[in-house]
Amino acid sequence: MNTMTEAAVVARHEAASTVQHMGGEFLTFRLGDEEYGIDILKVQEIRSYEPPTRIANAPAFIKGVVNLRGVIVPIVDLRLRLGCETAEYSALTVVIVLNVKGRVVGAVVDSVSDVLELGKDAIKPAPEMASAVDASFITGIGSVGERMLILMDIEGLMASEEMGLVGV
Repeated sequence: MNTMTEAAVVARHEAASTVQHMGGEFLTFRLGDEEYGIDILKVQEIRSYEPPTRIANAPAFIKGVVNLRGVIVPIVDLRLRLGCETAEYSALTVVIVLNVKGRVVGAVVDSVSDVLELGKDAIKPAPEMASAVDASFITGIGSVGERMLILMDIEGLMASEEMGLVGV
């Protein structure tokens, strides 16, 4: 079970309250059977998956790095980072290139769905879970018709201490 620092708890509640009060546009993507949403403003581009150059002694969820127009970009497999069952890489597998605290980071996902605008009334608070599931980066649950979106604080996740990618 992850123990969150006091600063991480405060940051999570700030991100969650911002999402719930403002709503906004979210890029939706799939990891296994679940659909997630992240703030579209954090997304730089979406690229097809290409095998990255592996880095020695990196955690399993860091697949390696790619050269993106002269910028070395670490590639994180979100399925592995979030403890999902690993999925096969396919033609639908993509990398969402993110701009997180001034650093470019890639996130491997099963597929990208679409961009949705959610009003504050369509977003419910994330449930508090006292389990082995790391829910610290879930800011809310969005409802669009029959679809349920797990809204993530992607900046908080990528800038977390466990990731070691961005100075916090």
